[in-house]
Amino acid sequence: MTVQSYFLPRSLPEALDLLERHGPDLLVMAGGTVAMPLMNEGISLPEAVMGLRMAGLDGLERVDGTLRIGATTTLTRLLAQDDVPMLREAARSTASWSIRNMGTVGGNLFTPPPGGDVAVALLALDANVVLADATGRRVLPLADFFTGFMTNAMALTELLVELQVPIPGGSTAYVKFGRKHANTPAVVTVAVHLTWDGSRVASARIALGAVGPHPVRAGQAERLLVGTSLAPDVIAAAGAAAAEECEPFTDAIATDWYRRRMTRLHVARALATVAQDADREGR
Repeated sequence: MTVQSYFLPRSLPEALDLLERHGPDLLVMAGGTVAMPLMNEGISLPEAVMGLRMAGLDGLERVDGTLRIGATTTLTRLLAQDDVPMLREAARSTASWSIRNMGTVGGNLFTPPPGGDVAVALLALDANVVLADATGRRVLPLADFFTGFMTNAMALTELLVELQVPIPGGSTAYVKFGRKHANTPAVVTVAVHLTWDGSRVASARIALGAVGPHPVRAGQAERLLVGTSLAPDVIAAAGAAAAEECEPFTDAIATDWYRRRMTRLHVARALATVAQDADREGR
């Protein structure tokens, strides 16, 4: 069955009203880079579709140490901001310029692995998501948003309207490893955010993509880093821990064995980059 109705709301209240009236039968999309291929291939056959392009959910704003990103902000616009360089790098690593012109930051959270490059960076940065329904809004840590493969904590009556990213202090590193240098699906994506207490790590965030059902944190590896000065043996141990705790899969791009091996390598490389930067800064 083909799409019978297409809605293009001009405000968030209008969009929420449509969602409440049509319920789960309404397919919601923004840029369409995930939804349209599924419809074209006959995998998803919705009767009604709602596009959010005109609902006023785009925009970038820095407020009190937080970068607020509207859910329908394109990845191309993310390239233009200077507040969070790691997000700029993640957007640059995502697909081609044509996809970045259409794909949205919010939509990237719903992209199945091995996609979701920007979501990996957001997870390492302790981003929050803002969800709205007809009764109001709630704020949820991104770490609690993902619940499984293509599932999340959003209620059927809610829309993702904004992401809130604390402007990071400390050090960050972002690595996407794929089969090609550009426009490539990830074998593994690594995002690191460390804060410091003098020359020692005060807090650590390591997020991984393409090695699990959704972007995941490497909690064991993070704990190994806290209180250390990022010596080579600590970096190696953290890489090994991250490889052990991820849940890689086999697809047309890579085997689970190769993904695990590359996780170990690229977590260590990202941490080594942070350590080198810290040395140059005299930590």
